[in-house]
Amino acid sequence: MRIVLTTVNEASVQIKGKIVGQIGRGYLLLVGFTDGDNREVVQKMADKVLSLRVFPDEHGMINISLQDVEGSILSISQFTLYGDVIKGRRPSFVNALRPNEAEPLYDYFNQLLEEKHGKISSGVFGADMKVFSVNDGPFTLLLDSKELLS
Repeated sequence: MRIVLTTVNEASVQIKGKIVGQIGRGYLLLVGFTDGDNREVVQKMADKVLSLRVFPDEHGMINISLQDVEGSILSISQFTLYGDVIKGRRPSFVNALRPNEAEPLYDYFNQLLEEKHGKISSGVFGADMKVFSVNDGPFTLLLDSKELLS
């Protein structure tokens, strides 16, 4: 499982010109899955996301959590996080988990975030989405379960 986490001042997602998810200050999460990912991996990654302290405190030190700033979450499914560009010029997506397996994990991830943090916003799995954000910083992290959980 991979997550690109960006702190934002605001973010939204549109499908066919209609806003389907929108937040103020918080996290924009791009979320992808690969073979071997399961509910246990998803639980650990959700806990990692929610425990990070990535917002600046009153002294400018990166020391404050999402909960501390009463931030929101916009979660977007993103199979292209497993795009392989080692050979050739066109990415291969063979490492991305098949949609019928990835969608339940994505739904479970969002469910866990909502249970532990409160209401979140999300895109629609597999839809053609337009994502807009005003990045804060910018501050962006790549979380990879193969690195974080090994």
